[in-house]
Amino acid sequence: MRRRWVKILAITFAVFAVLFTAADRIAVHYADQEAGRLAKDKYDFTNAAMDVSIEGFPFLTQAADGTFDHVSLTARKFYLSTTGNRQGDWLDIDRLHLDLQDVTVTSLTARSAQANLATGTLTLTYKDLSDLVTRLAGRGGKLQASPADGSNGQAAQFKVTGTAEGTALDSTATLLAQGNELSLTVPGAPRATAAWKITLPDNTGFTAARSTPDGIEITLTGHQVTLGTSRFSR
Repeated sequence: MRRRWVKILAITFAVFAVLFTAADRIAVHYADQEAGRLAKDKYDFTNAAMDVSIEGFPFLTQAADGTFDHVSLTARKFYLSTTGNRQGDWLDIDRLHLDLQDVTVTSLTARSAQANLATGTLTLTYKDLSDLVTRLAGRGGKLQASPADGSNGQAAQFKVTGTAEGTALDSTATLLAQGNELSLTVPGAPRATAAWKITLPDNTGFTAARSTPDGIEITLTGHQVTLGTSRFSR
């Protein structure tokens, strides 16, 4: 009889463990989707494919405590308008990825949180950069963006070749990433400069930029990062 009760208790605990795990995964899936929706509303990701992942198990215990060890956010295929909002001068972003460490929910009503550390990358493809410099040139053939040496600090360099307004162009462009702004300079090209701002979580900014074989990679870093409503807003 005792063995039978031990067996029943073991089965009962196993069932409860499965049910708890299922409930935990359902809850984290809902939270991921809700966090993604809020990020779209708050930042410049309204046209992005958004993926938010709250790491760690169990999620329900973390949620009850209001603290999360690691949250990742990825926005894919969205665009930014320039600060001047001129026709055709939007910048296509291939991917923005953020890793948030030690996240604490600071206000449920304001839907805000704070992360002790944020690190991430923003990437641009040469195809999208080729389309951009072609649009900026306005007239002429297709311009081509490709890798170049010489990236330094927060300034990434890439080659721009082709024909702009009937003139052959073979130039080294610079994409400068400072604060939350990206600025482009293409020597010798029509409309040789443009700038874009991106809304990032408070206390997060660009720290470096470099040309890679696949595109431009820009790194981001932030400390005591406020997510959602700023603690300085009213």
